[in-house]
Amino acid sequence: MGTDGARALLERAATLTLQTGNLLNWGCLRKKCPATPGEEVRDCIQKTLTEWSSKIGQDRNQEILEVLECTVAQAIEKINPEERDELKVSAKLFVVGSNSSSIRDAVDMACSALGVAQLDSVIIAPPPVEDGTSLCVEYLQPYWQELENLVQNNKIVAIGTSDLDKTLLEQLYLWAQVKPSSNQVNLASCCVMPPDLTAFAKQFDIQLLTHNDPKELLCEASFQEVLQESIQNTKAHEWIPLWLLRYSVIVKSRGIIKSKGYIMQAKRNAS
Repeated sequence: MGTDGARALLERAATLTLQTGNLLNWGCLRKKCPATPGEEVRDCIQKTLTEWSSKIGQDRNQEILEVLECTVAQAIEKINPEERDELKVSAKLFVVGSNSSSIRDAVDMACSALGVAQLDSVIIAPPPVEDGTSLCVEYLQPYWQELENLVQNNKIVAIGTSDLDKTLLEQLYLWAQVKPSSNQVNLASCCVMPPDLTAFAKQFDIQLLTHNDPKELLCEASFQEVLQESIQNTKAHEWIPLWLLRYSVIVKSRGIIKSKGYIMQAKRNAS
């Protein structure tokens, strides 16, 4: 019943912010193990949209919001300030559009959602480059500068990269004011850590981590498809995802995940 109201709001909004809350609070997701990170993202976004739209009223004259906040209230879980020192809050940020200013919005939103003043670490996935173009350090620099500003403003403690080979990592390291503390390597593309990358990381105390995220965790077409499936007959093609942030809260002493979730933002590109 709520999809009509949700559709009306979507048709008038300019920005959509979606928060899944703590996925460990979602009974339905506990029983199901998605095969890939991409399937998990799609699943979470779809369930959040469906749950949110089911609670929207039918009044077409309801308040028009420029920014729609789509959340599952019962899954939202802020960190108890008394427990903050015992927890590590880390995030990986996927910038979908080529706008480096999205980084500040994503970090601010993650801090607000979790009720913390700063994140312990943020890893940025290289933003997508145009077809036929290779990733270069000049392309990464504006994004890294945004992260450096957030470190200097005490919003992030440590910053890292993902999928950089030895050459790119070295170029970024030599140029950066705030040095990368880590670099993620995709195990799908290499079974063994490249020796030159390992040697460089060891020399400059950069932690090498592994991951299994696809190159694009959430592409434009995938998001529009999920939006259309969740809220039928909406103008899904008008919505463009800007960024997606995955966070995890880990109990330091025990190494267990206390909380995990996704936050994303999309804009409506109505022609």
